[in-house]
Amino acid sequence: MLYNERIEDDYISMFPFNRFTVKAQEALQKAQDEALRLHHSEIRALHMLWGILSVEESMLTDAFSELKVTQKYVAQVVEDELNRIPKIFSGESTSQLYLSQEVMQILDQASVATRKMGDEFISLEHVLIALTEVRSSARYILERFGATTERMVKVIQGLRKGQKVTDETPETKYKILEKYSSNLTEQARNKKLDPIIGRDKEVRRIIEILSRRTKNNPLLIGEPGVGKTAIIEGLAQKIISGDVPDSIKGKELISLDLGSLIAGAKYRGEFEDRLKAVLKEIRLNPGRFIVFIDEAHNLVGAGAAEGAIDAANLLKPALTKGEFQVVGATTLRDFKLNFEKDAALVRRFQPIHVEEPSKEDTVAILRGLKERYEIHHGIRILDNAIVAAVELSVRYITDRFLPDKALDLIDEASASLRLESESVPSEIDELRKEMRKAEIEKEALVKEENSASKIKQLEAKIKKFKKEEAVFLKAWEGERDIKEQYHALKKKFEELQREREEQESLGDLSRVAEIVYGELPALDKELKEVENKIKKSKMRYVKQGVTDEAIAKVVARWTGVPVSKLLESEAERLVSAEDVLHSRVIGQEEAISAVAHALRRSRAGLSDENRPLASFMFLGPTGVGKTETARALSEFMFNDEKSMIRMDMSEFMESHSVSKLIGSPPGYVGFEDGGQLTEAVKHRPYSLILFDEVEKAHPEVFNILLQILDDGRLTDSRGFTVNFRNTIIIMTSNLGSGYLRKVASIGFDRQERKEFKDYKEKVIQALKDFFKPEFLNRLDEVIVFNPLTREDLSKIVDIQLDSVTKKIQQRGITVTFDEKIKQTLIDRGFDPEYGARPLKRLIQKLILNPLAEKIIAHQIKPGQALTIKDVSKDQLKIAATRI
Repeated sequence: MLYNERIEDDYISMFPFNRFTVKAQEALQKAQDEALRLHHSEIRALHMLWGILSVEESMLTDAFSELKVTQKYVAQVVEDELNRIPKIFSGESTSQLYLSQEVMQILDQASVATRKMGDEFISLEHVLIALTEVRSSARYILERFGATTERMVKVIQGLRKGQKVTDETPETKYKILEKYSSNLTEQARNKKLDPIIGRDKEVRRIIEILSRRTKNNPLLIGEPGVGKTAIIEGLAQKIISGDVPDSIKGKELISLDLGSLIAGAKYRGEFEDRLKAVLKEIRLNPGRFIVFIDEAHNLVGAGAAEGAIDAANLLKPALTKGEFQVVGATTLRDFKLNFEKDAALVRRFQPIHVEEPSKEDTVAILRGLKERYEIHHGIRILDNAIVAAVELSVRYITDRFLPDKALDLIDEASASLRLESESVPSEIDELRKEMRKAEIEKEALVKEENSASKIKQLEAKIKKFKKEEAVFLKAWEGERDIKEQYHALKKKFEELQREREEQESLGDLSRVAEIVYGELPALDKELKEVENKIKKSKMRYVKQGVTDEAIAKVVARWTGVPVSKLLESEAERLVSAEDVLHSRVIGQEEAISAVAHALRRSRAGLSDENRPLASFMFLGPTGVGKTETARALSEFMFNDEKSMIRMDMSEFMESHSVSKLIGSPPGYVGFEDGGQLTEAVKHRPYSLILFDEVEKAHPEVFNILLQILDDGRLTDSRGFTVNFRNTIIIMTSNLGSGYLRKVASIGFDRQERKEFKDYKEKVIQALKDFFKPEFLNRLDEVIVFNPLTREDLSKIVDIQLDSVTKKIQQRGITVTFDEKIKQTLIDRGFDPEYGARPLKRLIQKLILNPLAEKIIAHQIKPGQALTIKDVSKDQLKIAATRI
């Protein structure tokens, strides 16, 4: 119930309180609560005025602003007057609370004002107008601030802009454009928009469409991040500068927030009411507004509930009649999925396709925006950082588009550097930790006996730490001050440039001349002095600015590619690729050389950029190093063996198994899960992909692999394109392995490798007979692995035993192996058919198993040095000494 039961019931029953708006009811309730709080016997006009002034988010705030006074100040004056009214009692509650005669007259007059203004409900504005008409203390206060009846009616009608009170919440429809949109031309006028660079063609096309007689609504279609919204901001800037045809000059470009319009619209018809109110306000100002709707595909279905119509159908009549113009922006995917379904809506728009800018254009864009980011973050951005942001984003961030991804790199690198600059350097932090440890040790020693000398040493140590800390802090604070000085000068420089533009538009040429010929040159000179100071000083603790190294670190965080791999010249690293790979892969000089040559061609830019980095087919018997080469290559290129994605092709022997690679078709189980291959590469785009025993796969799978090898990309079942251009493709096959066994059975002598060449031709022919020419032609190299020789096996024994040594050393035990045991392993581990794999099993059986038994039985203990001499009847001969 709105009023206390003690209020006169006769008047309440006669007056239509149910015709008050929600805000008006709140004001009346607040008036009653204030009267009770102050222990007054009746509700007066002052209580009413205090009540309507206490209501938040009402039109009255703007109404009093028109009177050049704040609502809060008027409320304070009313509060002071209320405190002067004598209290009738001192208890906690009143026995009677009446409506005064003046309040009854105010309520009646508010009802009259409602009818005069053509409204259906009594709102706060009607109560305020009534307060200016009925003689009371409240009226005199309002008159002091110039709030007469005539003026208030005029102010309120101006604020309403033709809106009527037709429901209990009219406030939601006042200033509705301000509530649900932002004025881009106003932001451009206040220099809040970033400058647009290199999009003149698109802006010109928008202006051409807007100048048409009919169907003059442009629709920007482009991938996310290519700069669609920036183009609209560029249009706003052109309107402000006057660089547009007369038909567009003076118009306001507003961005409609469709999400805010929908948010909170719980009941049927609420969203439609809001949108209709927006359209009505636009119609009241014909030819004034151009409406920009970002994510325009949301119009289709927006706000549609059971029995309701969506935003698109509400807009169509207005667009057909040309009552206002709309500029939309959407992505190509969303346009096809949503927008294109409504043919009647599509024909009212003229599409403009926005392409991704080139690398050169993106560098120009970043250079143009550099100063804005420098001022925001308070740091310098070097030109090599801009070039690196573009180059590295194109190469390593393949699922996003320029210039957005390059700008994000610059922004995050700047934020990271700013955080580093404002934080205490790691040297000081480490010093404080050491000092704290010394202080804790000193406190502990105070309670010990005979610790005076140690305490003295610690005190000297702490004193030394404090001196070093003071030196570090002084150097760091000095560098930080230089940086802050540079930032302050840069900010002032931009403010002066902005003021020059403003004064130039206002025609104050004397002030313009003062800025251009006086203040700007002086400031520029000061800036150069600070820049020289920064260059001369080593700036050990505060970095000079964002460099290509900072950009590379951000890319490393985003993609997982080690920063050293980005900054180090990959071309130089690849020169020594053979040496690095030979340290792990033994006896495959031809294979390693072929792999290295293919990688160097790719890095030198002599291979197709639209294909994977490299693609190989490895042939050879088991145990000769095919998989080990793949692992070594993965570690060399991506710094991690785990960057290898392994696909066992024996799992793809059926035609329907293609769906495992790219995902199930729509409507089938597993559609949402995606494909094993596409999802793996999507999450790790910089990896080596091993297709093991590729000949076992179904021919349909080869068509998928053909697409990867040819285009460097693959589209999954959900329509997402996955980029394979930063992957290395390796396929292994056992085709022709019978020929290779014959070669291996001949022996392990290097001279017999001549016969291997003859058999290699047979293996290649077997490969050609099995695979289609178009498949083999897309491979960079087909590599036949050599059978291992006795010399190769000797090197492999050294590698395997070195691995054993490292494992045992972790337990505090040192191990050395005699040449005799090595020779035994070579003799017994030789198997021409299975390569080096039997050797690993032999080491496990003859060395690791006996050692494990002795360690568990405590026969071998930490601190011992072992010499393993030989194996006799599977018994290990060990000589152990204390270290």
